[in-house]
Amino acid sequence: MPDRKKFDNFKIDVPEYYNFARDVVDSHAALDRNRMAMIWVNQQGNEKRYTFHDFSRLSNQAANLLLKYGIKQGDRVFLMLPRIPEWWIFSLALIKIGAIQCPAPCLLTPHDIKQRISQGRFCGVITDSENAAKFDGIDKHYPSLNFRLLIDGERENWINYSREISCPENYSRHKVMTPFLIKTRYSDPMIILFTSGTNKYPKMVLHNYAYPLGHRVTTELWQNVSSNDLHFTISDTGWAKNIWGNYFGQWNVGACVFVYDIRGKFHPNEILPILEKYEITSFCAPPTIYRMLVLSDLKKFDFKELKHCLSAGEPLHIETSRLWEEETGIKIYEGYGQTETVCIIGHFRHVPQKPGSMGIAAPGWNIEIHDDNGEIVAPGVEGRIAIKLANKPIGLLMNYLDNTEANAASFINGYYYTGDKAKYDDDGYFWFLGRSDDIIKSSGYRIGPLEIEEALMTHPAVQEVGVIGVPDPIRGARIKAYIVLNSDFEATESMVKKLQEYTKKHTAPYKYPREIEFVRTLPKTLSGKIKRDLLRSHATTGEVCGEFTPLHSDKLKQFNN
Repeated sequence: MPDRKKFDNFKIDVPEYYNFARDVVDSHAALDRNRMAMIWVNQQGNEKRYTFHDFSRLSNQAANLLLKYGIKQGDRVFLMLPRIPEWWIFSLALIKIGAIQCPAPCLLTPHDIKQRISQGRFCGVITDSENAAKFDGIDKHYPSLNFRLLIDGERENWINYSREISCPENYSRHKVMTPFLIKTRYSDPMIILFTSGTNKYPKMVLHNYAYPLGHRVTTELWQNVSSNDLHFTISDTGWAKNIWGNYFGQWNVGACVFVYDIRGKFHPNEILPILEKYEITSFCAPPTIYRMLVLSDLKKFDFKELKHCLSAGEPLHIETSRLWEEETGIKIYEGYGQTETVCIIGHFRHVPQKPGSMGIAAPGWNIEIHDDNGEIVAPGVEGRIAIKLANKPIGLLMNYLDNTEANAASFINGYYYTGDKAKYDDDGYFWFLGRSDDIIKSSGYRIGPLEIEEALMTHPAVQEVGVIGVPDPIRGARIKAYIVLNSDFEATESMVKKLQEYTKKHTAPYKYPREIEFVRTLPKTLSGKIKRDLLRSHATTGEVCGEFTPLHSDKLKQFNN
């Protein structure tokens, strides 16, 4: 039985004034000049190593540059950089001067950027030469965006970071050059994160300066990372996942993060040699990547230093988890949270696992399951995940910025509602059912799409699957599955029937998909989550948005009464 003492006694103390860049990074640098903070590698094999001392000094220099050009405490700055060390340098610099940063994925289109700039009313942008053209002409619509910094190359009307710092005497690395120390309260706004937008436009999530402390739960309890570890999380810098796995929590404990700079198409066969070569000790990836990795011959690699594997972002299918553990001997520990939170439910190292569940609530997080009237439901009964706001947990969002509707829908009677459905058992373990909008009500039953996807994913023919409910005049909704087949299988009417019968045997018979459509790809957000709203739109209107490709010539549907 795992020792729960560390878990049960865990507590986070938050001082009135707190600044992650100064109180953590600068402190590590002062205590140990040579402590490694990051190993950076790109796909060409180029490698750079940075200590906390490096990041402390470089972020001071970047902060002084920002101050010179008028960025001040409370200003909002759009930070759109690939997985390069400059992302961390400028993020730390913005924290040091009290500015509010907004990380953004480099995959955003000019249309996406305009929509976000409009929402967030940003006064500055930091990006690279590869992405700068996406901002062309934007000043005509948003003249307040008057600070533009390019970290590489030359571009008209942009500040060039490389040129500016080419003379070290221009910008001190020893301290931030302000007439007074910029002090930040734990309750001051620090970072804006956009949600992934699986159903609607992304919302702006506002976190305060205590948010990095909240990620102590993520790192120390869920990831089980200590100062002696090398942790690797696969994530774009524009998503909260990067902050969960490559930044706040890991540096809180003095661990080194491994950053793999992926550009263009991702090839899973790149990851396994990296885990072996750099002797990664802790690894986190979304379920999509694990599904790709288990298709390889994992036993060819020596993972002798790898002691802890994790997954978050969407539910991990049991079959994927089983295959990974069978081939590597290492369990995958799932964690649940949102852009709005830190890791709040999980399979923590200090408590027993229950395969298929989300795990238990993290210390400091009072989590309940409510019915639609806000009443606590009994064990085993489906309901809404609710977080009690009395003694508000560290790491929960301040609010949805400039979004009265979203705040009213989420903050109700002293609770924050995540928008997800789950149930719990007598031992306090939670079981994820899906987004509230995704629950299918069919013939009087309430069905979570994950249950059906879990069953279908165990069939050897199925590579990926997305399940939705389609309006039905008799049942209210019928279950439809969009399926990507593995290359060795064909989209035939016989395959439809086989998959339907298979589902009936592996879950309740009323949950089988009465309609199946084979597709080449599924529509996903930039962070890899299935866009069920687009599947529902296609199912009812036949409209294809270009984000996924149905097999029109071979489209097969099978209805069973």
